[in-house]
Amino acid sequence: MKINKIYLGCLSMMLLALASCKKGDQNFFYKGDLLPITLTGFNGSSEELNVKVDTFKFAVPLQPNSSFVQSNSYEFRGTEDRVKLLVSEKKTGKVVMERELKKEDGPVKINFLYMDGKAIAMPAKPAIEDGKISLIYMFQPTVTKYTEPVDFVVGKYYVTPQVFEEIVRAKNVKPNEFSTPVTLPTFSVARQDYNGVMTSVSFVVRICKAGTNTLYTDGTTYTWNALSSTAPKPAASVASSKLYIFSELPSGNSMRFATRLEQ
Repeated sequence: MKINKIYLGCLSMMLLALASCKKGDQNFFYKGDLLPITLTGFNGSSEELNVKVDTFKFAVPLQPNSSFVQSNSYEFRGTEDRVKLLVSEKKTGKVVMERELKKEDGPVKINFLYMDGKAIAMPAKPAIEDGKISLIYMFQPTVTKYTEPVDFVVGKYYVTPQVFEEIVRAKNVKPNEFSTPVTLPTFSVARQDYNGVMTSVSFVVRICKAGTNTLYTDGTTYTWNALSSTAPKPAASVASSKLYIFSELPSGNSMRFATRLEQ
């Protein structure tokens, strides 16, 4: 009868814990002899990623084009007080990330994004609050090759009078970098009165040249549609906390966007 390897791993951990208690050393884990390691984030490449701590390899590679949450522990031996964590592409061996872990620093939590051949820190999303929407953006202008900072201007668009009302904006965000979180109240998009006129309301996110209300497409061959040219966004009436990575995907001369990651 075969015994599942994962079960054996868990059983070993339990026996190790019991052994530490029998030693009468109440602070065994707190001294950092057993170092918990947690990796979270998104592998936006087409490659599986191996994770290795010293000579110990995580059993399951980080899968391509997928979010991941993996936890494991490393036991320091003797006078050992630091160890190397290495993330690499399974097929090519290319090193994605290398990090020295120190015993004295305690439990390790690393949140990263691997995309377009680069590994960068992944920001933590704010906790969901009742009646609030929190947004973090990364914009990849893959078509226009726009290189200047932009503002993500979040607001309501009243359809009949054709009026855009700004609520909040993420300012001075460089392409291919994450914005700081912005928060706005939830709101209804049901038909409503606007200065005596009943109108539909849409939740839209405009992308403007930093510090202005000028759309970043100004001066290019692409036009901006008041309703369909918008950065990705969640439902307006539901509390949420979202992180988006998106790129340009024009339809003819009208600018559109494609979401690469929504978390």
